[in-house]
Amino acid sequence: MSSTVADVHADSHDHHGPAAGWRRWVYATNHKDIGTMYLVFSLTMFFFGGAMALVIRSELFQPGLQFVDPAFFNQMTTMHALIMVFGAVMPAFVGLANWMIPLMIGAPDMALPRMNNWSFWILPVAFGILGSTLFMQGGAPASGWTMYPPLVLQTGDAFPFLIFSVHLMGISSIMGAINVIVTILNMRAPDMTLLKMPMFVWTWLITAYLLIAVMPVLAGAVTMLLTDQFFGTSFFLAAGGGDPVMFQHIFWFFGHPEVYIMILPAFGVVSEIIPTFSRKPLFGHDSMVYAASSIAFLSFIVWAHHMFTVGMPLTGQMFFMFATMLIAVPTGVKVFNWLATMWRGAMTFETPLLFSLGFLFMFTIGGFSGLMLAIAPADIQYHDSYFVVAHFHYVLVPGSIFALMAAVYYWMPKWTGRYYNESLGKLHFWLSTIFVNLTFFPMHFVGLAGMPRRIPDYSTQFADFNSIASIGAFGFGLSQLLFAWIVWQCCVQKKGVEASQEVWESPKGLEWTVPSPAPYHTFDTPPRVSGEVAFSHDG
Repeated sequence: MSSTVADVHADSHDHHGPAAGWRRWVYATNHKDIGTMYLVFSLTMFFFGGAMALVIRSELFQPGLQFVDPAFFNQMTTMHALIMVFGAVMPAFVGLANWMIPLMIGAPDMALPRMNNWSFWILPVAFGILGSTLFMQGGAPASGWTMYPPLVLQTGDAFPFLIFSVHLMGISSIMGAINVIVTILNMRAPDMTLLKMPMFVWTWLITAYLLIAVMPVLAGAVTMLLTDQFFGTSFFLAAGGGDPVMFQHIFWFFGHPEVYIMILPAFGVVSEIIPTFSRKPLFGHDSMVYAASSIAFLSFIVWAHHMFTVGMPLTGQMFFMFATMLIAVPTGVKVFNWLATMWRGAMTFETPLLFSLGFLFMFTIGGFSGLMLAIAPADIQYHDSYFVVAHFHYVLVPGSIFALMAAVYYWMPKWTGRYYNESLGKLHFWLSTIFVNLTFFPMHFVGLAGMPRRIPDYSTQFADFNSIASIGAFGFGLSQLLFAWIVWQCCVQKKGVEASQEVWESPKGLEWTVPSPAPYHTFDTPPRVSGEVAFSHDG
């Protein structure tokens, strides 16, 4: 498909290639460059956030106060969450979107390249501001990532900087989302109908709408906090006639769709990888689209399951309990479809598939513990215990982060033109899987036994499980250095076997019709989409 490749005339004009030196990155408008910057940034933040997690786990290795001041411990729990959510997982998926969506739909670039550049460069500023709060009077925010009043209003000098950095993260996300929507709806190859789009593109389209819907809500909530602190309003101050519980409602109206923003693109990634290594089309492509859309819709009507202990009326508890349980249905459809895709497939177990299978198994564990938390009378016992921490880390670490790693292993040969070291990749998978379970599985037990979260000290009966979890955390953290080394070998040192155009054995999709590494400019002429190339909806 020579029409799909634009490198022939791209190389003949200087202005078509990348700029020299630092200008290439600062002024970047090419979707591949911006995608790369997002991915590098998120990996950096992943290690920063991970280092904070290790501070938390060092403190909890033994009962008693060991290494850090309790106030600093709370700062670490808050910063770890903010950095991992807004600085590691979300930018990584936006990086994948930037890199892959134009390639998957046959577009020459993203629709709004200059805005794309801006949406990236806001992020280092936002996290620079957030990181600087560690050095301010009163320390970094220590109220948890939820920023609940009145506690958050006790933050020292860092408070306005926290609010401003959250605003910047939100602006970046909204601009990224607008770009994704416009690109997908306006720039697809001529005969690529919506239902012929790959699942990764579909999940990102849905995610982008979620982002645009909920990010302004967060912005509103934190602005109200700001005015409560500095302008004498009483939105959330009970003394002035406000209601601190109202903040929780507004925050979780953002916060629950947010967790689906972090998992839907992961569903998309896994839906690309499993068919490739099963050597079969995705089972039930259309039902996957409907399931993802249903999850997105339901995510808006379940927020108060985070608030079963605030004293809401029984009717409210019942509604949110049943709505939450309902999300298990479309999620179950997805899991079934992935299993059905693998059923009787000619499977080979390369690293991307291993991470996808790890995702499938452990994400399901996280889903089941979520159903336990959805039961209102049970949740009153589990609430604010380590059981909740176990639940959301099972869906975020072996869920979102494993899917991200699977995506990197899957597409990196296409990005760099080199295969990664398969043996090291498998070693990375097994180390990560063993240690992630060693870290988070014991938390279910200590949580059910009553160990509260976000507390630097604990009763001696929890000591054994906590020491196991801390060893697991250090093991998991150190095994990610192996991942960084694999990526470095492949991307920077250019070691490894040269990748073919298809990379894997007969994968489906337009991204496999361009050379490896992917040329700086692709699809100057829109490609023709046949049933052979795209995941057609009739299978």
